[in-house]
Amino acid sequence: MRLFQTNKIHFASRATNSVSKFAIAIATAAVLVSCSDTTAPTAPSKTSAAAVSPATDTAETDGSPLRLRLVTAEQLHNTLAYIFGPNISPPVAFAPVTRTDGLLGVGRSFAGVTPSQLELYQKTAATAALEVVNESNRHFLVPCTPKSEEASDDACASTFLASVGRLVYRRPLEADRLAQYVGEARDASARLKDFYAGLGIALEGMLLSPRVMMVSERSEPDPANPGKERLDAYSLASRLSFFLWNAAPDDLLLKAAASGELHTQKGLARTVDRMLASDRIASGVRAFFDDMLMLEDFNNLSKDAQIYPQFTGVAVVDAREQTLRMVVDQLVTKNKDYRDIFTTRETFLSPSLAALYRLPSTPGWVAYEFPEGSPRMGILTQAAFLAAHSHPGRSSPTLRGKALREILLCQPVPRPPANVDFSALENPDPNIRTQRERVSFHLKNPVCAGCHKVTDPMGLALENFDAAGQYRETEKGAKIDASGSMDGKDFTDIRQLALVLHDHPAVTQCLARRVYSYGTGSPSNIVPRTEMAALYKQFEAGGYRLRPLLRTITLSKAFSTVREEQAPTKTAAASVSPAAASVQ
Repeated sequence: MRLFQTNKIHFASRATNSVSKFAIAIATAAVLVSCSDTTAPTAPSKTSAAAVSPATDTAETDGSPLRLRLVTAEQLHNTLAYIFGPNISPPVAFAPVTRTDGLLGVGRSFAGVTPSQLELYQKTAATAALEVVNESNRHFLVPCTPKSEEASDDACASTFLASVGRLVYRRPLEADRLAQYVGEARDASARLKDFYAGLGIALEGMLLSPRVMMVSERSEPDPANPGKERLDAYSLASRLSFFLWNAAPDDLLLKAAASGELHTQKGLARTVDRMLASDRIASGVRAFFDDMLMLEDFNNLSKDAQIYPQFTGVAVVDAREQTLRMVVDQLVTKNKDYRDIFTTRETFLSPSLAALYRLPSTPGWVAYEFPEGSPRMGILTQAAFLAAHSHPGRSSPTLRGKALREILLCQPVPRPPANVDFSALENPDPNIRTQRERVSFHLKNPVCAGCHKVTDPMGLALENFDAAGQYRETEKGAKIDASGSMDGKDFTDIRQLALVLHDHPAVTQCLARRVYSYGTGSPSNIVPRTEMAALYKQFEAGGYRLRPLLRTITLSKAFSTVREEQAPTKTAAASVSPAAASVQ
């Protein structure tokens, strides 16, 4: 019966293929126009450099511009899992976006969608629709029973589509749009003589809408501030949910938006506290740190298998997971100081990582604490950081130091000039045995010295770990010297560097700026200096704990206020809602 059902829907899809292609073309145009934000950076490198410089004072008004952002594959997966259950999990793939202000989450505000990408998304929508209405799922996912399974039933179709539409669109469906989807279900059901096949086709069309694959924010006049704008309640609900839960709003959050509760101080605080107390906060925290730490690079990470046989494909996956598990455990489960992720000895191990770290292996993931005196200490000594910022066949103090500066301190390191001579660095002279000796050539070249003075001394502290993250005392028979300095603070090894980072003020300021940018989808340099200074102070007062920081940001006036001078963004957002999206 399930095969029969599937074939029916596939037949209907083929029968309306020309219509679907036309809809895809129109939808693509709508999405591309909507993403043509006139505030988008025209020179990414300059924008990125500016974004990590101190916030300017040019913006005198609180708030951020309206944003139109692509959802991520994980956000779509989480949303479908909430609506239909974890068994509805079609493969989702989106093209990569450009990192802006250190974050992919900000880059999605400036991303477009090509027709080929939209066709891939249509396959996801079709697969999800098939799974929802197939015989094994329909009876608990469709909240009504049609009068006949062989004919259309507008009442039942309307009940289902209105409920699902409210959740996937993140606001109630307009009456005319609901009527359009019910009409599509009616026509397909009559043509196929199958109610559920028709319902699946209507659901596929709904999921293909730009309103689902993009977060289109809307504004409204702010009654408390005449002449100014704020996010409307449903846009605020979406901004909260994608930020804190990495998924679309749930039923309670949409009800809080509908009732006006989100636009009251007490109501918003009550909603934010509920969300922060939910287990779903772990998903939001994982998504943020996966973005901030650039762990998506692991998708293409590889090492020389002859040099590092323990660094297997499984170890690559597990290294990323280890870092995310540790971060969530420290900052969410145990509610610890953010700075502790640099000094903690607590982590998690899998069999592949145990082999990489040369430790006894146990089945599955287990909590593990490195003993006192161990060189393993905090996030910098985990394979995820060490391997990601190394070459395939050797470590790299420069890459590691650059990552420390740019990722954890928000301090940009200029790219090397195009005419730099690397021959001395790559010298195969067998007398040059260690990376310390090798990178010393950087400091002898006046063209290179300026940048390498801020990267190499930090990266050399990690030289006791090879390119795969394995510990070593020597390199090519020479004892490794892991001493160095960072911003006037000397250290002898990675453990002392971890303590220096723990107390470095830029570490916590960088996190606060990254979290704010991630939550609003806007580069942090648009935020007034005084506003960011207040955020830093509140973060410090909260003991540098993540939950209080998230609460401070989401309850701030700036989080829900729209800046008036960003009218072009508002126009772009409006272009898919409702006019452009009406073609779906």
